[in-house]
Amino acid sequence: MDKFLDTPVTGETNMLISCSDVIAVRIGDAGGAGSNPTTTTTIVYNSGNIVTLTHAAVSTTNQMRDSVQNAMEEALKTSWTDVAFAYVPSEAVSAVAVA
Repeated sequence: MDKFLDTPVTGETNMLISCSDVIAVRIGDAGGAGSNPTTTTTIVYNSGNIVTLTHAAVSTTNQMRDSVQNAMEEALKTSWTDVAFAYVPSEAVSAVAVA
Protein backbone atom coordinates (compact mmCIF):
# COMPACT_ATOMS: atom_id res chain seq x y z
CA MET A 1 0.00 0.00 0.00
CA ASP A 2 1.30 3.44 -0.89
CA LYS A 3 1.76 6.03 1.83
CA PHE A 4 1.65 9.80 1.46
CA LEU A 5 2.60 12.81 3.54
CA ASP A 6 -0.45 15.08 3.72
CA THR A 7 1.55 18.31 3.53
CA PRO A 8 0.13 21.79 4.23
CA VAL A 9 1.20 24.40 1.66
CA THR A 10 0.78 28.10 2.43
CA GLY A 11 -2.11 29.60 0.43
CA GLU A 12 -2.88 26.25 -1.28
CA THR A 13 -4.70 23.04 -0.52
CA ASN A 14 -2.65 20.30 1.13
CA MET A 15 -0.42 18.28 -1.18
CA LEU A 16 0.03 14.52 -1.00
CA ILE A 17 3.72 13.61 -1.28
CA SER A 18 4.52 9.95 -1.88
CA CYS A 19 6.64 8.06 0.65
CA SER A 20 7.06 5.14 -1.76
CA ASP A 21 10.02 4.65 -4.08
CA VAL A 22 12.11 7.36 -2.34
CA ILE A 23 15.85 6.96 -2.75
CA ALA A 24 17.03 10.26 -1.23
CA VAL A 25 15.92 13.37 0.59
CA ARG A 26 18.42 16.10 -0.23
CA ILE A 27 19.21 19.52 1.14
CA GLY A 28 18.71 22.18 -1.52
CA ASP A 29 17.18 21.90 -4.98
CA ALA A 30 17.99 20.00 -8.16
CA GLY A 31 20.28 22.83 -9.32
CA GLY A 32 23.22 21.03 -7.79
CA ALA A 33 24.69 20.08 -4.47
CA GLY A 34 23.91 22.75 -1.93
CA SER A 35 21.79 24.98 -4.21
CA ASN A 36 19.41 26.99 -1.99
CA PRO A 37 20.26 24.89 1.08
CA THR A 38 18.19 26.90 3.55
CA THR A 39 14.95 27.28 1.54
CA THR A 40 14.53 24.11 -0.54
CA THR A 41 14.49 20.38 0.09
CA THR A 42 14.39 17.79 -2.70
CA ILE A 43 12.90 14.29 -2.65
CA VAL A 44 14.35 11.98 -5.31
CA TYR A 45 12.43 8.89 -6.43
CA ASN A 46 13.76 5.69 -8.01
CA SER A 47 11.39 6.35 -10.94
CA GLY A 48 13.36 9.52 -11.77
CA ASN A 49 10.71 11.90 -10.45
CA ILE A 50 11.81 14.76 -8.23
CA VAL A 51 9.72 16.74 -5.74
CA THR A 52 11.11 20.08 -4.59
CA LEU A 53 9.70 21.70 -1.46
CA THR A 54 10.21 25.44 -1.11
CA HIS A 55 9.97 26.47 2.52
CA ALA A 56 10.81 29.15 5.05
CA ALA A 57 14.51 29.46 5.81
CA VAL A 58 15.84 26.87 8.25
CA SER A 59 18.30 27.60 11.02
CA THR A 60 20.32 24.42 10.44
CA THR A 61 20.90 22.85 7.04
CA ASN A 62 19.59 19.40 7.98
CA GLN A 63 16.43 20.65 9.71
CA MET A 64 13.92 20.28 6.89
CA ARG A 65 15.56 17.18 5.39
CA ASP A 66 15.38 15.47 8.78
CA SER A 67 11.78 16.62 9.22
CA VAL A 68 10.75 15.04 5.88
CA GLN A 69 12.73 11.83 6.46
CA ASN A 70 11.36 11.37 9.98
CA ALA A 71 7.78 11.97 8.81
CA MET A 72 8.19 9.42 5.98
CA GLU A 73 9.56 6.87 8.44
CA GLU A 74 6.60 7.43 10.78
CA ALA A 75 4.11 7.25 7.89
CA LEU A 76 5.54 3.92 6.74
CA LYS A 77 5.11 2.49 10.27
CA THR A 78 1.35 3.11 10.28
CA SER A 79 -1.33 0.58 9.42
CA TRP A 80 -1.78 -0.21 5.73
CA THR A 81 -5.25 1.36 5.94
CA ASP A 82 -3.79 4.75 6.96
CA VAL A 83 -2.72 6.05 3.56
CA ALA A 84 -2.29 9.78 4.24
CA PHE A 85 -0.07 10.74 7.18
CA ALA A 86 -0.68 14.24 8.59
CA TYR A 87 2.71 15.91 8.20
CA VAL A 88 3.58 18.99 10.21
CA PRO A 89 6.77 20.35 8.60
CA SER A 90 9.43 22.01 10.74
CA GLU A 91 9.05 25.13 8.56
CA ALA A 92 6.12 26.43 6.50
CA VAL A 93 6.05 25.03 2.96
CA SER A 94 5.21 27.66 0.34
CA ALA A 95 5.44 25.54 -2.84
CA VAL A 96 5.71 21.95 -4.04
CA ALA A 97 7.11 21.33 -7.54
CA VAL A 98 7.09 17.94 -9.26
CA ALA A 99 9.47 17.18 -12.12
